[in-house]
Amino acid sequence: MFSENKIDKVSMIYNEFKSVMQQEVIVEQLLPVVPEKLEQSKDSYSVDYIYEPDEESILDEMLKRYMTVEVYRAFLESSASEHGARMTAMDAASRNAGEMIDGLTLTYNKARQAYITKELIEIVNGAEALKG
Repeated sequence: MFSENKIDKVSMIYNEFKSVMQQEVIVEQLLPVVPEKLEQSKDSYSVDYIYEPDEESILDEMLKRYMTVEVYRAFLESSASEHGARMTAMDAASRNAGEMIDGLTLTYNKARQAYITKELIEIVNGAEALKG
């Protein structure tokens, strides 16, 4: 479609994996391919190569491979970002559950201690009443 001039530009949006705690949304232009500025050294020289099959056939095949690799790379980046976000969320949930368990255990122990203290006071008062 791009080579037939039906599409002017192809861009891809994906999550780039920076770290487990950080992902960044990237908008990347795939087509037309924008070559980075090539720096030629003083020793470089231009050579005319003979291409077989013709240059256009090679370019078409390379363009297909380029697109496949770029989409796959974006898929892997997004997958890594998703796993990192899930791992971070589960770690936070586990920590919060642990804190909640600690708080509820403390509340339970205080209530149990108050009940036992009340029972002991009633037993001691009952014993004092029998003596007295």
